[in-house]
Amino acid sequence: MKKILVTGGAGFIGSAVIRQFIAETSASVINVDKLTYAGNLQSLVSVADNPRYCFEQVDICDAAGVARLFREHQPDAVMHLAAESHVDRSITGPAAFIETNIVGTYTLLAAAREYWSNLPNDRKEAFRFHHISTDEVYGSLGDTGFFTETTAYQPNSPYSASKASSDHLVRAWHHTYGFPSLTTNCSNNYGPYHFPEKLIPLIILNAVNGKPLPIYGKGDNIRDWLYVDDHARALRLVLEKGQAGETYNIGGWNEKTNLEVVHAVCSILDELHPQGSPHASLITYVQDRPGHDRRYAIDADKIARELGWKPLETFETGLRKTVEWYLGNTDWVKGVVSGEYQNWIKQNYGDRKSS
Repeated sequence: MKKILVTGGAGFIGSAVIRQFIAETSASVINVDKLTYAGNLQSLVSVADNPRYCFEQVDICDAAGVARLFREHQPDAVMHLAAESHVDRSITGPAAFIETNIVGTYTLLAAAREYWSNLPNDRKEAFRFHHISTDEVYGSLGDTGFFTETTAYQPNSPYSASKASSDHLVRAWHHTYGFPSLTTNCSNNYGPYHFPEKLIPLIILNAVNGKPLPIYGKGDNIRDWLYVDDHARALRLVLEKGQAGETYNIGGWNEKTNLEVVHAVCSILDELHPQGSPHASLITYVQDRPGHDRRYAIDADKIARELGWKPLETFETGLRKTVEWYLGNTDWVKGVVSGEYQNWIKQNYGDRKSS
C-alpha cells in the first residue's frame, strides 16, 4: 500500500497506527480527523514534518468533504478508526454516537465505493477498506468462553450499538457490492497518548495527584487488555495480508478485573513515584455504570493462525511502559488535562475544516 487514508488519526489508536506507518514503512499517510475533544495532534508531533504525512481536518459526515479527500489524495487503502468511543458519554449523549459512528461510516463507505468503482483494474483489485471496531459489539460474556469472529452481536450500550451498526454496514457493502472491506474487533487498548477519561490513564494521573481512584461497583468487571502498539501492528498486518470480506478479532490474552488493573498501576507507582504511597489507599468505589457488561474476552486464534500475529507485550511489560510514559511526558498530560492542546492545534494548524 503506497498511500493510506486514516480516519480518526488524531485519536489514541489512530495516532499509534500513523506513527508506526511513518517510522517503519515507506507508505504515505493522510490523517483525516474532525478534531473533537479527544483528537490531539500533539500526539503526532514526531511525524508532523515528514513529507509522507498529511493532515486534513474533515468531518466524515460531510459528504462533499469526504469526496474531495478521495479525489485529491487518491488513496490505495482506507483505515477507518474515526468514532465516538467512550461508553459513559454514549449513555448521557447518544446522538453524537449515532451521527459519527453510523451516519459517518455510511458517508465514508459511499464515497469510498464511488472512488473504488472508478479505479483502474489493477488499483481496484489492490484497494482495501479496513474498518476498525470493538469487542463490545458482542455484548457480555459469562464466567467462561471467548468472543470469536462468529459470535452473535448483542450490544448493550449506545456506543456498542452504534459500532455494531457500522460493522453491519461494512459487511453489507462487501456482500452487496463486492466492495473489498475488512473488519477487526479489538479488546481494550492501553498505552501512551491515551486520553485521560479512560481507566488506566485516569488512575495514573489521579494517583500521582493524590486524588481518589474511582472504581465502578465492586471492581469485578473483566476486560481483555491489549497494548496499543501491538494493536497497531495487527491492524497494519490485516490491511496488508487480510482477506477481503473477513473479520479478525484482536486481543491481548490478558483478562483482568478492573480492581486488578488499578492495583497493578498502584504497585508500579509505589515503586516509580513513591510520593503518596501506598497509592491503593486512594481507591474509591462508586455507583456502577448503567448496563455495565460483566466480562469481555477475545479469542485471537484466527489472526495468529492465518496472519501470524501475536502481541509482543505482556500486560505487565505494557503497563510498566505506560506508567513510565505518563510520568515522563508531563507536558503532554498537562496540555490535555488543561485543554491547552486545543489552543496549540489552532496555533499550529489553524482552521483546516473542509468547506
